Amino acid sequence: MNSVLVVSSSEQGTELLSQLLNANAHSAITTAASCGEARRMLGNFEYDLVIINAPLRDELGDSLAVAVTEISTSGVIIIVKSEIADDISAKVDDYGVLVVSKPIIKHVFFQSMKLALASKKRITGLRNENLHLQQKIEEIRLVTRAKCVLIQYLNMTESQAHRYIEKQSMDMRTTREQIALNILKTYET
Repeated sequence: MNSVLVVSSSEQGTELLSQLLNANAHSAITTAASCGEARRMLGNFEYDLVIINAPLRDELGDSLAVAVTEISTSGVIIIVKSEIADDISAKVDDYGVLVVSKPIIKHVFFQSMKLALASKKRITGLRNENLHLQQKIEEIRLVTRAKCVLIQYLNMTESQAHRYIEKQSMDMRTTREQIALNILKTYET
């Protein structure tokens, strides 16, 4: 089950989208009637999918769609009148927002939903990989600094300092990062 935020100023639009989502087994639906309300809700919770039924009371909705992509990994669909679909698409395509024109064709809507959810999964995976790599880089920086400290204060070679950190890590059954932090605390204070 995916969490979905439906942003629509019209009750009829909200009802139609809720019916379409329920028909596709997306039962965790939250609704907002304006961009301001949607922004507050997005500040408290990350949805798998955000569907914007444009226009909204306080703005068209294209800037909200772009803002959602910048603050979250949510998949975003904006539904607009067919006359302005190309203009809106030109504004939001670079951000990964999918544009569906009115009147809504069910299979196009469901296909857009699948694409938006697939892109959310991919972005989430990339974000997690990025965090893992950043942590790895930070660990390497700490270990390198600790090696430099061992070379400076204990006159070790680089390979001796590396071996020392590795051996301490194995002997103490802790991470190289923790050993590096202990070395830096000991010699840099």
